[in-house]
Amino acid sequence: MERQLDIQLAKLKKRIIKMCSLVDEQVELALRSVEEENEEFAKQVIEKDKKVDKFDVKIERACQKIFALNQPVAMDLRLIMSAMSMDTNLERIGDNAVNISEQFLQMKKKPEFFKQTKFDEMATVVRLMLKNSIDAFIDNNAELAKEVIKADDDLDMLDSENRQILIGIMKQDCENIEPGVAMLGISRMMERLGDLATNIAEDVYFISEAQLIKYNYEKYIFSDEDDDTEE
Repeated sequence: MERQLDIQLAKLKKRIIKMCSLVDEQVELALRSVEEENEEFAKQVIEKDKKVDKFDVKIERACQKIFALNQPVAMDLRLIMSAMSMDTNLERIGDNAVNISEQFLQMKKKPEFFKQTKFDEMATVVRLMLKNSIDAFIDNNAELAKEVIKADDDLDMLDSENRQILIGIMKQDCENIEPGVAMLGISRMMERLGDLATNIAEDVYFISEAQLIKYNYEKYIFSDEDDDTEE
């Protein structure tokens, strides 16, 4: 006979996956709103945020209920703990998608210097990181989670390069200052999306491998040294 806890956990995971799908859609629409200069996409991102907030509340309550009615241990406990963390990160991903959309609605079109920026490269990395973090959760795939974590360094580097490019563009012509500041904001939010996808990947790694790797991921998953050789 299936445990009541198993039923509750299956329902919880299903809700998280639905929330993942929703915020992934938000991010895609937000990026496309900029790429295609489409105000309707940006408005759709903002409209979807209410639904994301509802999922946030439902998942938080579900986790509290499971804790109250059960005594989860081992992997079950890790899943519930990670679900609470993922819920927060997914809600913040939605918020950042909304912020990108609002920035675009203020600009209404791409600046003339857009092709000089690293937006396209950053968007490609962000899309893949978010997709892989969600797939890693669905499949409980620690190796895919590691790929997301490694990709965050690439995104950070692109963000740094993009900032230098935008600062240079603004220095060249004061007319570029307002759109340059807006693009800086979008760049920062894209970098933040990568951080949040990384947080989700770290949660997946915790569920699968029972290791907390936040802040020390290189030590735990990329080092060739055995743990017992460390001083």
